[in-house]
Amino acid sequence: MTHLPGPPPGKLAGTAKVGEKGQIVIPKDMRDLFDINPGDSLLLLADTERGIAIVRPETLEGFADGVLSSGDPAAAPS
Repeated sequence: MTHLPGPPPGKLAGTAKVGEKGQIVIPKDMRDLFDINPGDSLLLLADTERGIAIVRPETLEGFADGVLSSGDPAAAPS
């Protein structure tokens, strides 16, 4: 029997079911990949056409610092 190759390093796909209280559980392999632990804060970004993204708040800190310090979003560090 031939096995399908796994995802490339750093890439995963999974599903989460929404519970009665509107909560979702992030799959363990994804929590491990991103070192997400109980009590961590995550930022949810939503766009009606593109969906929902879940990121660490510090991911956007550099961008916000650049925008607030220069007023030019293009000047934000990448």
